[in-house]
Amino acid sequence: MVLKIKRQDDPNSSAYWEEFEIPYKAHHNVVSMLMEIRQNPVTRGGKAVSPPVFHANCLEEVCGACTMVINGRVRQACSTIASELPNPTTIEPMTKFPVIRDLWVDREKMFDNLKKVHSWIPIDGSYDLGPGPRLDSDTQQFAYLFSRCMTCGCCVEACPQVNSHSKFMGPAVMGQVYLMSQHPTGKMHEDERIEAVMGDGGVADCGNAQNCVEVCPKNIPLTTAIGWVGRKASVKWLRDLFTK
Repeated sequence: MVLKIKRQDDPNSSAYWEEFEIPYKAHHNVVSMLMEIRQNPVTRGGKAVSPPVFHANCLEEVCGACTMVINGRVRQACSTIASELPNPTTIEPMTKFPVIRDLWVDREKMFDNLKKVHSWIPIDGSYDLGPGPRLDSDTQQFAYLFSRCMTCGCCVEACPQVNSHSKFMGPAVMGQVYLMSQHPTGKMHEDERIEAVMGDGGVADCGNAQNCVEVCPKNIPLTTAIGWVGRKASVKWLRDLFTK
């Protein structure tokens, strides 16, 4: 199996390509192939090099750490199997996040955006207040789809509106604004979340390309959430306009 890997020594250096060849094993995933190279980091041309740097953790498509661009498509390296890949296969880092080294990128700006929209349920401490409000099963089941988000960055990578000319926060953030507002306690702070996505980089910057739902490894209906956030933002804008 031949892997063409795009490498970069540090955030300020230029990128370059190196090819590696390893024995083909049908059930290898991309992470295990990279680990195979790490054991003997010698290029296809026989040059000894430093092992390719990558980020991985759970190895079961839960943490989102191993997101890479594999043969031009952003996806999880841990769930991409050798038997599904052409030979040779190209592996690159995501382009919408700063490269730390080789295939490892810094997703901090996505987490910062989640902070901007208050993507949490504001319960400070534990109190014996008895049972909380009940949610109907349909709301629970649909909200669960959004709770599967692992902030992998696939939707951000595929979104054409996330670029150097736009401050768009990305689809994952809009999905979490929707999710946190479905919780009875979180709903009390819905207005704050909606206000946070009404300015620069907010929901109005979405171009409705719908690439996000095509690449999401968890099949999260992100465009549904974006539509919901957009409607809430319009209602809030009108309400604020007439209450000033």
